[in-house]
Amino acid sequence: MAKEKFDRSKEHANIGTIGHVDHGKTTLTAAIATVLA
Repeated sequence: MAKEKFDRSKEHANIGTIGHVDHGKTTLTAAIATVLA
């Protein structure tokens, strides 16, 4: 069986965060991912 070509129509972004615990890294990353989705 021939595989169907994967269509990459969305842009990709790698997000790295550095910070202390409970300083909102997860919230910030989720907000950025929501805007880019």
